[in-house]
Amino acid sequence: MIAGSMVALVTPMDAQGGLDWDSLSKLVDFHLQEGTNAIVAVGTTGESATLDVGEHVEVIRRVVAQVAGRIPVIAGTGGNSTRESVELTRAAQEVGADACLLVTPYYNKPTQEGLYLHFRHIAESVAIPQILYNVPGRTVCDMLPETVERLAKIDNIIGIKEATGDLQRAQEVLDRVSKDFLVYSGDDATAVELMLMGGKGNISVTANVAPRAMSDLCAAAMRGEAAIARAINDRLMPVHKALLIESNPIPVKRALHEMGLMGDGIRLPLTWLSPRCHEPLRQAMRQSGVLV
Repeated sequence: MIAGSMVALVTPMDAQGGLDWDSLSKLVDFHLQEGTNAIVAVGTTGESATLDVGEHVEVIRRVVAQVAGRIPVIAGTGGNSTRESVELTRAAQEVGADACLLVTPYYNKPTQEGLYLHFRHIAESVAIPQILYNVPGRTVCDMLPETVERLAKIDNIIGIKEATGDLQRAQEVLDRVSKDFLVYSGDDATAVELMLMGGKGNISVTANVAPRAMSDLCAAAMRGEAAIARAINDRLMPVHKALLIESNPIPVKRALHEMGLMGDGIRLPLTWLSPRCHEPLRQAMRQSGVLV
């Protein structure tokens, strides 16, 4: 079972927007050393929307090779084209990913039946374990709990990243699916509460900068140690909030730059963090115990 703290890994870039392979390797080592339970490569935080197919697959391949089976690697392979999602999912399987994370199609605005058929087709086309990803704030496409319930009956659809931050929604999903279906948080601020309700982990932006703390938080929450998990979460709350000061992954890439773990690259249409946000981000990192 893939569970615990799963970092939504950034994709390091140089100042011209080229991929920075040395920094990617440094980040993977950082997570292996600091107790991260799984790495999500080229998800939303990894700027999947602006990587071409070759870059996308090469990032996954390099992460898989470096991890070398020590923890699971989940490849972001979703998109708004069903055919492209099948191709990316197949490529991720070929380079050795353990599972794939598939976001709901953005821009197209499919119906619930369209969502069901989209994900069913990908699952039937590629045998790798697949995790659904619902984040309507970004995609303007909300996969409803009844659709999740239908998809959960497909053998290789093993879970969902529920990133609405709506705990009532998360509870409805948990109530509708079997105990074997993995429900993950995709919202750092509410992840503890979802795990205390029965969720199996957190696909986390904050884990990029505080991997040990996020790993400890997830472990405590999944053991039912609410006081310990909530205390860690309270300490991390300033950085949870600061990493949303501008659109993700703008703040987290700046934070990792401040930590000396990567350079200062990002791709248009995203831009480097606004100067007015630099000190509030640093202050939140200090409050949360993240070394700058």
